[in-house]
Amino acid sequence: MGAQLRVYRSKVKSVQSMKKITRAFELIATSRMVKAQQRTAASAPYARAITRAVSAVATYSNEDHPLTKEKSEVTRAAVLLVTSDRGLAGAYSSNVIKEGERLIELLRGEGKTVVPFITGRKGIAFYKFRHREVAGEWSGFSDAPGFEQAKDVADRLIEAFLAEEVDGGVDEIHIVYTRFVNMVTQVPEVVRLLPLEVVEGDTTPSPDEVLPLYEFEPSPAAVLDALLPKYVESRIFNALLASAASELAARQRAMKSATDNAEELIRRYSRLANNARQAEITQEISEIVGGANALADAGAGS
Repeated sequence: MGAQLRVYRSKVKSVQSMKKITRAFELIATSRMVKAQQRTAASAPYARAITRAVSAVATYSNEDHPLTKEKSEVTRAAVLLVTSDRGLAGAYSSNVIKEGERLIELLRGEGKTVVPFITGRKGIAFYKFRHREVAGEWSGFSDAPGFEQAKDVADRLIEAFLAEEVDGGVDEIHIVYTRFVNMVTQVPEVVRLLPLEVVEGDTTPSPDEVLPLYEFEPSPAAVLDALLPKYVESRIFNALLASAASELAARQRAMKSATDNAEELIRRYSRLANNARQAEITQEISEIVGGANALADAGAGS
C-alpha cells in the first residue's frame, strides 16, 4: 500500500512539472501572438496600397509583363508550403501539409510537374522523411518572420518563374499558408501567386463614372518592373505574418488544453493518493486494534 502511495505522489509531481512547462509555453505564445496580430494589421495598409498601384498599372496600360503573362502551356507548377519550425501547436502544420498534398494531387492530375518550396522545419522534415526533393527551403523564422526573409523567398520564386524550363523554371506558382481568422479559427488557404491575377479594375464603370487618369514615369514597363516584385514580396510577407499569427494561436490553444489536462490528472492522482493513504491508515488501525485484542485475550487466558 505504501508503494502505491509513492507511485501516485511521484505521478503528481511529474504532472505538476509538465503543467509548469505547458503553462509557460501558453503564456509565451499568448504574448507573441498579440505582437504577430499587430504586425499583420500594420502591414495591411501597405498591401492594399501596392495592390491598388499594381491594379492601376495593369488595368490602364497595355504592357505585357512576364509576371502577368499567362503561358500557353503550363507543365511545371511550384508550390510554396508555409509550415512551422516547432511543434506543440496542435494540428497547425499537419493541416497545411494536408492542404498542400491535396493541391499537389490536383496539379498532378492536370498533368503538371510539381516543384515544392518549403518554409518551416516541420514541412522540411515531412519531405525529407519521405525522400522527396525540394527546390528551396527556409527555416528559423516561422513565428516571427521579417521582411528580409519574405524578400529572399520572393526573389527565389520570381527567379524560378522567369527561368526557362531546362534551367528548372516553372510556369505558375501557388502558395499554401494558414489564414488567421480569429483566436479560434485558422484556415489553410491556397493562392495562385504567379502569374499575377489582378482583380481590381475589372468591373465595368457606370456611364456617369469618371475614370482616373494615370501617367506613368518613366514608362509603364519600368513601373511594372519596380512594382510587381514588391507586390509579390508583399503577398508572401502577408502570408508569412498570417501564418505566424495562426501558429501562435494554435500553440496557445494547444498548450492551454494541455495545461487543463494536466490539472485534471493532478486532481485524479491526488484523489487516488488520498484513497491509498486512507486505506493505509485504515489498515494500520485495524492492525493495532487486532494486536490490542490479541493481547487482551492473552491476558484474560492467563
